[in-house]
Amino acid sequence: MYPYDIELEPYVAQLPSVDLTDPVWARDEMERIRAGLGPAPQLRDVSWADHTVPASASGDAVGVRVYQPTTRAGDPTAAILFFHGGGYVMGSVESEHVAAGVLAVALGVVVASVEYRLAPEHPYPAALEDGYAALQWLHAECAQFGIDSARVAVTGNSAGGGLAAALAIHARDHGGPAICFQYLGIPQLDDRLSLASSRDCVDTPLWNRASAQASWRHYLGRRHGSDDTPLTAAPGRARPDQLTGLPPAYVSAMAYDPLRDEDVAYATALAQAGVSVELHLFPGTFHGSGQIAGAQVSKRSRQEMLACLRRALSLPSD
Repeated sequence: MYPYDIELEPYVAQLPSVDLTDPVWARDEMERIRAGLGPAPQLRDVSWADHTVPASASGDAVGVRVYQPTTRAGDPTAAILFFHGGGYVMGSVESEHVAAGVLAVALGVVVASVEYRLAPEHPYPAALEDGYAALQWLHAECAQFGIDSARVAVTGNSAGGGLAAALAIHARDHGGPAICFQYLGIPQLDDRLSLASSRDCVDTPLWNRASAQASWRHYLGRRHGSDDTPLTAAPGRARPDQLTGLPPAYVSAMAYDPLRDEDVAYATALAQAGVSVELHLFPGTFHGSGQIAGAQVSKRSRQEMLACLRRALSLPSD
């Protein structure tokens, strides 16, 4: 038994880890689990519209839902390119519709949520290509949305955080549009799963070692287990000298999460590379425990997310 936070403990039995053997079943199961956490709040003070981004490198169009708060921090304002979680296998713009909309309202900025393609139907690099196409499109449409192109950040949780990290590397290497900040929430970064937390967390709720292993198999396809897995597939493989020149970052990690140690290691590598980075390891938590919004530790993690994004995007303090 793990010493979970006292406010999170009652939910543990309700949150079994999802079996990714059958991705279609897993997607349905994750939606059932989300529904079990209670009704989603209604979005207020924000409008949204779906857009189709020109084809990515592999020839497929990309869906992007853009959220604009009715009261904005300024014009032009900052923007966030938002990537949903789900182990590269699950999740959608719709599944994190409320999260993206609430973020736009809380900060008074434009949020663009990306409907990237999922594995195993579309293994790496499909999701990365979609993210890069969305980044290019968002920069090209800055005037339309009243965005300051110097204040575009990338954010994501879990696989979304891993994808945000990979996109920052890809944009740097390809001279792509500027990213001013990367918020990496409990990011999924390293397919090797060789660190202590990935070996120890075998029966944690929502996400455990078996979940992570299956996720990487689906996402990497034929690349899984190879020695030449690209850094834009698994940024956690990077040495510090391969991370220079990246935008400032915030990395969060949860205490009883198989991803904990790779998150800490990635933040450390960024710091060794000279990248400005902040790391916070939240005690008593597990992967995805932030969805239990009423717990004080979840409130603190959200407050930190908003605070660091306000600083990074030069927004008024709350």
